[in-house]
Formats: sequence, C-alpha cells, structure tokens
Amino acid sequence: MNDPAFTPLPLSDLAGPESPRGQNPMIAGISEDSRAIRPGYLFAAIPGKRQDGAAFIPAALAAGAVAVLAVPETLVPEGVPVIRDPHPRARLSHLASALFAHAQPPFIAAVTGTSGKTSTVCLAQQIWNLLGQNAASLGTIGLVTSTGSEYGSMTTLAPVALHAKLAALAAGGVSHLAFEASSQGLDQHRPDAVRLRAAAFTGFGRDHLDDHLTIEAYLQAKLRLFSELLPADGIAVLNGDMSAFSSARDICQKRGIRVISYGSQPHCSWRITDHKLTNNGQSFQLVTQSATHAVTLPLAGRFQAYNVLAAMALVHADETPLEKIIAVLPRLQGVPGRLHYVGAHPCGAAVYVDYAHKPDALEEILNALRAHTPGRLWVVFGCGGNRDSGKRALMGQIAQRLADAVIVTDDNPRHEDAAAIRRAIMANCPKAVEMGDRAQAIHTAIHSLAQGDVLVIAGKGHESGQIVGEQVFPFDDIEIAKSILAQLSPENTSHAV
Repeated sequence: MNDPAFTPLPLSDLAGPESPRGQNPMIAGISEDSRAIRPGYLFAAIPGKRQDGAAFIPAALAAGAVAVLAVPETLVPEGVPVIRDPHPRARLSHLASALFAHAQPPFIAAVTGTSGKTSTVCLAQQIWNLLGQNAASLGTIGLVTSTGSEYGSMTTLAPVALHAKLAALAAGGVSHLAFEASSQGLDQHRPDAVRLRAAAFTGFGRDHLDDHLTIEAYLQAKLRLFSELLPADGIAVLNGDMSAFSSARDICQKRGIRVISYGSQPHCSWRITDHKLTNNGQSFQLVTQSATHAVTLPLAGRFQAYNVLAAMALVHADETPLEKIIAVLPRLQGVPGRLHYVGAHPCGAAVYVDYAHKPDALEEILNALRAHTPGRLWVVFGCGGNRDSGKRALMGQIAQRLADAVIVTDDNPRHEDAAAIRRAIMANCPKAVEMGDRAQAIHTAIHSLAQGDVLVIAGKGHESGQIVGEQVFPFDDIEIAKSILAQLSPENTSHAV
C-alpha cells in the first residue's frame, strides 16, 4: 500500500491558533531528520537522549526548511517562523495528523504489553477479516491487510510515517485497525494524535531498561496509553493476571473508562476455565458475566489463549456479538514468528520458531511447549548486543530451569563481543552447549531430536537478518529450519548433543 500524497498547507492551517505571526509559508512536509528535509518542509528540532535536534537547525534551513518546531528556549535565526512548544514530540504528532487532514480508519485499537502485542494485533485483524470487515494490523512485522503485507522495521512508527500510513489505510477503505504501541513509542508521543476507540495491555515484565532505566519508568510509559491517549468513552482491555493489572485498572476507573479484563483470576470479567491442550491446539470454557462459551483454538500454547482473548475483546469493543467472534476462532492461523510451527523431524519431533527475546517471553514459551512435549524440550537462543545486558543472566537461568537441552548461540550481537554475550548467558546455564554460528546451532539441534522431543528456536521470530556491527546479513530462522528438515531422512539423522 503506497503512502498518500498530500496537498501543501499554509503554516497557519497546520499549526492552528498557535501559529507564529508574520510569515505564513506553505508547508510541503515535515521531518525531524535534517537529512530528509526538502524545500518547503517544516523541521522538527526534537531534543533527544543522544543529540539535540536544535543543533541541526542550520543544516535543515540550508536544505530548504521554511519553518521550525522547537522548545521555547531554542535559538532560531531571525525571520524563520517558529512553533514553540514545551512538548515538541506531542506537538509533532498533532502536526503530522493535520498534514494528512486527520484521515484515519474509523475504528482504531492500540495494543501495548511486554509480550503479546504482535500476536494480539494480528489475531484481531484476522477476526475482523473473517467477520467480513476490511481490517489491518500494524506493528513489529509490518503492515498486514486482507490483500497482503509490507515489512516494517519499527514497532510503533514515527509520527509522520504513522499518519501517512493511517491516511493510506483510510483511503483504501480499511475500517478497522489494530496497532502496536511500544513503550518507546508511547514515551516519545508517537501515537498521541491517533483517535483510539479501544486499547489493550497484554502483559508486563522486564524489558527495554536500556531505554527506560527503571522498571517503574517502563511501566509508566505503557500506562500513558490509558491515562492520556485512550478517551474516556473508549474501552480498555486488560490482562487480569498480569502484575500491572491493578495500576491500569485504577487509572481506567478514575477516568470512567469501561474495562474488559481477561484471565484466570476470579476478578476477571472474561475468565478461562476447564483449559485443555491438544497436540497443536487447545480448548477452554470462557465464563463471562452473562454466559459460558465453549472455545476451540487451532493454536498451541496456553499464552495464545490470552492473546486471542485480548483480540476478541478488541473486536467486541465495536459491539460485535461474542457468539459471532467465537464462531470464527477455529479458522485462525498462527502469527509469523510467534510459536510458528515449522515442521516435524522424520522421527515426529516438532520444530517451532518464536520471537521470544526477553526473560518473560522465554519462560512463557518454554512453559507453553512443555505441555506438548512427552520427550525432551530443546531451545536454541541468544541475546542481542547493545541492549539490556541484565536480561542475559535471567534468560540463562530460565533455560537452565525449564529446558532439557540448550544451545546458546548469537542473536544480533551488533557492536558487542558475541562471545562475551554468550558467556553472560551461560554463567547461569551450565548445561548449555555454546555454538556461536546460529545456522550450525539450528542444524545441530534439529539433527539431535528424538521421538517425542520439541525444539523451539527463540529470539528472532519473523526477522530476516542477523545484525553484526553495522551490517545486516540475510538470516531467517524459519527458512533455515525448513531447509534442514527438508533434507532429513531417517537414515541420515544422528543424536550428536
């Protein structure tokens, strides 16, 4: 789907009542990157953690910028129109929305959470499509519509790119959208001008402390979705079993926001009971305030029931009857890279790929697959470089405790020493085998499987590259695992580890 063109606007139309007096240039675009400035653009001089956008104002003006957005104390050459705002990130979001005439799909739901965001938005999009709606999802794996998908590189798009996408979706007739709202995106006010009808919080655990520094700051970034972005007449969908439930619920209650909570606890308005696992699926009873419903899902892993419930509640928020939603659930498909069933070894052992790259997610996926594993549970995983180093020891502990066989390998080492990352993991996982070459690690694990075993290759999920330094090398866990399985035959398998 191509992003729409827009008609240049006078600065006064774009900025509204707070437009600077005097010159009123036509604005042909907006960017916070001085390298992307073109003649007629407005330059957003955003203060950042590493660089202050104010330092790039001369370069932006030289490139053709005709106006500037900046904090009040910023020095700007005389004669250049300036929108001064103490909260320039939030203002940028509203300017981006105005640039595209505030065009957005009629029903938009935002999803935040340490884990489960991608699955929830993709499952909501599937349910809407199965019910005959023209729906889309937007997030870590990109844009997904009923006609195809576009790969993306950012969980929550920057404001101008986000509103360009919203306008394109609206122009294409998309009526329902679910998108991922990351903690970084919320902290940076990227989705502030999106008109939300519903919002979900799927779960909370340790992540992104390299950005937020403390777990409390990380939580507060996510809670902005409910304290500031979701309107009072919206609907909040909350995981009633998560540690952050009471914090989110209290905010919603104070603002008069209706809450749909889901989980296994007695206080949940949608409660799971009589949960049963099958080889590649599950069933349970869904107890609501008005009825009990039998639910069957063709998805493995108990946590997938939670993702589906969050998606169901977002669809139900648009007054779709629950019975209609439940009727289409047996037709759901797995989300790429999320407990993605790759295939079976000739001995029958199952191979999965999952995006789990943080402690809670790894624990969740291993617990989920244990219930489907009569033999040994295998995991191949690593930790990313230039990211929260504290999670490496935690993930080693989890693998040591929950898996039967572990291979520690590389996962986007970036600018760090890959061997040092592996050592940090293995310090708490003495039973692990170290194998830096990720392709070799996957090959070894698959060739070592026996009847009844299950293997999960964790950390990269849908990703198609391995980041080493500044380079991105082609690498796809799913395709590599498929290729290895395709080459296997019973007589050439061995049990090497």
